[in-house]
Amino acid sequence: MTSFLITNIDYGLTGNREGDRLSGAIRVQDGRITDIGDLQPQEGERIVDASGCVVTPGLVNTHHHLFQSVLKAVPEGMNAPLDDWLMNVPYSYWPLIDEETLRISARIGLAELLLTGTTTVCDHHYVFSDRYDYDPANVLFEEAEALGIRFVLARGGGTKGRSFPDPSLPPSPSETLDAFLASIEQTASRWHDPSPTSSRRVAVAPTTPTFNLEAGDLPDIARFARSKGLRLHSHLSENRTYVDFTLAKYGKRPVHWLAEQEWLGPDVWFAHLVECDPDEVRLLAETGTGMAHCPQANARLGSGIAPADCLYQAGGHISLAVDGAGANEAADMGAALYSAFSLHRATKGVQAVRAETLLNWATEGGAKVLGFEEAGVLQPGMTADIAIFDISSPRNMGLHDPALAPVLTGAASLRHSFVGGRQIVRDGSIPGLDLAGLGADARRVTRQLMERRKDMLAPNRARAALA
Repeated sequence: MTSFLITNIDYGLTGNREGDRLSGAIRVQDGRITDIGDLQPQEGERIVDASGCVVTPGLVNTHHHLFQSVLKAVPEGMNAPLDDWLMNVPYSYWPLIDEETLRISARIGLAELLLTGTTTVCDHHYVFSDRYDYDPANVLFEEAEALGIRFVLARGGGTKGRSFPDPSLPPSPSETLDAFLASIEQTASRWHDPSPTSSRRVAVAPTTPTFNLEAGDLPDIARFARSKGLRLHSHLSENRTYVDFTLAKYGKRPVHWLAEQEWLGPDVWFAHLVECDPDEVRLLAETGTGMAHCPQANARLGSGIAPADCLYQAGGHISLAVDGAGANEAADMGAALYSAFSLHRATKGVQAVRAETLLNWATEGGAKVLGFEEAGVLQPGMTADIAIFDISSPRNMGLHDPALAPVLTGAASLRHSFVGGRQIVRDGSIPGLDLAGLGADARRVTRQLMERRKDMLAPNRARAALA
């Protein structure tokens, strides 16, 4: 059923840049918003009661790593900065992620995202290897489809593996350029739907342009993506290492270097961008290149705080992301909203960001960065991606402006949500998902991963010691 009336809206935010409020009712017909305001039910119309709730657009998470949902709080990575964390967590565990583990990990992350108000997620999966007897892309799309969330696969990988000082680690996976592009083309032919209301898309997303590609590969990849109508994505300038590497090898900072490789524009967005100077911020804004702001993971790893506020003030495109749970132990968009709100103010002053601005990043901003131009704002004619947050818990009591609860309390509690008018969360639960069973599966595969890692690294480290 994709037609209904949301009634008794006392607190609502449209998600636009102005922070406009809404109240009354929202009518949805055939998956689109047709009217907002003082509306009366039509005969036989399904009613969704929003009493005691806040209504917003569905949240959009523009950068994630679902395979990391079973890599939370890995001891070797808990107090490590980014480069050591990469070595000790994803690049230690990737060979051990079999199909069942990936399915369960994806289900965990998607469930948490759904239950915190997310209706669209982009997963940047960057581990593709001939050691796997399954295709991670198909697994991820299948899990997203089963739960009903709008899903973008940013198909990662690269022609070079990242090297790390620990010789006991397995070599990082890599592909030839032809194999990388052919695999993306095959995935896109099966899953990519470019229509405005699509729920399945593919982006071309090498892991990093700096460490995982030869410079000559970048223009070819950009031209390939644009010839297929696919957007471009990657990690960039997550910490000082990216900047120093690019300066030493190419004599330019990352954003300026990528401008010469055809890797800027309104069809490109980068995750992190922590280390951007004012000239790079200006160039990102001028070219319409987007940012996936990952405040929690950047703080957890000690990388810093991206100049998202500066890029936004310059007219740039900002979105919000939770990043991988291996780097922040969560896939909670409510926590991401509050983290961004508090961290920018703590370091730059109270005028740095408004609560309404953060919601815009997580809704309209995210939809635009991913190319969903008909989603992200609650207004007539837009796709009915809608989140209805329950604010009855003690955490939300006493608020003079309850509409800001999803941003300010950092504890999003969802009552209902809809993707294109299809209900994907009902009364705080995901229909058809056995959370208790998922928890048992998570404990089992996490124990298996820990045991497999010991078995894998022991002989490698013994050989390294002898050498």
